[in-house]
Amino acid sequence: MRFVDRTDEKARLTAAFTGQKPTLTVVYGRRRLGKSTLIKRVLGGKDVYYLADRSDGSHQRMLISRVLAWAFPDFDKVPYPDWESLLRMVNYRTREPFTLCIDELPYLVEQSPELPSVLQKLVDEHTLRYNIVVCGSSQQMMYGLFLDATAPLYGRADVILNLKPLRLPYVGEALGLDAVSAIEEYAVWGGVPRYWELREPHNSLGDALWHNVLSANGILYEEPSKLFQDDVRDIVKTATIMSYVAAGACRMSEIAARCGEPATNLSRPLKKLIDLKYLERELPWGADETNTKKSLYRIADPFMAFYFRFVVPNRSFIELGRLMPVEQEIDRHFHEYVSVWWEKLCRDAVTGNSIGGRVYGTAHRWWGSVLNEQNRPEQIEIDVVAESLDKRFLLVGECKWTTQENGTKLTAQLLRKASLLPAARTHTIVPVLFLKTTPTDDAGNTLFPADIVCFSGERIIGKR
Repeated sequence: MRFVDRTDEKARLTAAFTGQKPTLTVVYGRRRLGKSTLIKRVLGGKDVYYLADRSDGSHQRMLISRVLAWAFPDFDKVPYPDWESLLRMVNYRTREPFTLCIDELPYLVEQSPELPSVLQKLVDEHTLRYNIVVCGSSQQMMYGLFLDATAPLYGRADVILNLKPLRLPYVGEALGLDAVSAIEEYAVWGGVPRYWELREPHNSLGDALWHNVLSANGILYEEPSKLFQDDVRDIVKTATIMSYVAAGACRMSEIAARCGEPATNLSRPLKKLIDLKYLERELPWGADETNTKKSLYRIADPFMAFYFRFVVPNRSFIELGRLMPVEQEIDRHFHEYVSVWWEKLCRDAVTGNSIGGRVYGTAHRWWGSVLNEQNRPEQIEIDVVAESLDKRFLLVGECKWTTQENGTKLTAQLLRKASLLPAARTHTIVPVLFLKTTPTDDAGNTLFPADIVCFSGERIIGKR
């Protein structure tokens, strides 16, 4: 699969590795995001790359000295009793600037907890002759090593890259998909490049799922457990919470009831899952961030959402190789599943972008009870709500991942719901439909998958 995006990250790494003075660079993020691939694309022919493992410190020093021997002849002929002596010897042997990459630094620190202090000492002495780039998949440990104010290496890094999943447009570019297919595939694989690589050789999404996910021998069949191992102590509890959220338990009280324990016991694991970007806490547009009563919890990663929605409930069938019930379950609910991500992608597209000549702030859903035209309480939900930066306009949106919609009817229903919002009295309402296909009539206020996929981080196509 061709390498896409990461333009800014590559530029920052190149600048760090080719600057006038040696640098300490940190790259971290969850597994499968292409951290190692990114670094190796920037490293030059004279640079040294070492992938750590979980063996003890002395064995690791022997292994890295062998790698360094390619740059410094006979470097591995001398035993190194500690990391300081090894890294200082690299400094002594360095005649021309080069970069030493230590991948999976957390594995080294597990066996040699003194290593961060050693790196701190070398950086603080300002005598380093070479660049050091460290990389790791344990988000918690990497954050603790470099961003925790109490850590030895806090404030020492010259560049810190927290690698994020790739954005929607690049899945279509990488796999050669049309806009509708790109959105459907993104709803399954998310923005994780490794998943796209595993998808690419197959003729269809279904084939790729059966081969990689919906088989006991699939390479991604146990993927969540492998991801949780990097950052979570209680994998069973974490997987249980994710399963309940995927099954529709979105409030903390609902999750606690299904787990059979007090809600107070879930605050910490929920926060950790949010910090790791596996869950997100959602509030209605305009709600106070401290209002926990209105909070809803959603799975934030598409692959995790698909796995806990379709794989976990069907593991018994998958283990027996009985794929028909699994296939029927996915066929029945796939459009409904994709529609949730279509809504989120539409909100992301609106946020900070110009639509109809106006730039809008962060878009959210809105849900709650309002007084209707008969002055009676009514529960309503609006898929997209965003305020223009000048505070004068309120964009409201309806998202549909279906076909043959009546645009005029949808717009009328949307305007009615929007008129019941308190903000309707102080804003001009701008209705927008986000539709999978062209409606049966021209509503004149519609955005389609191609518009959302074209979203580049700066703007999207305006109203058609």
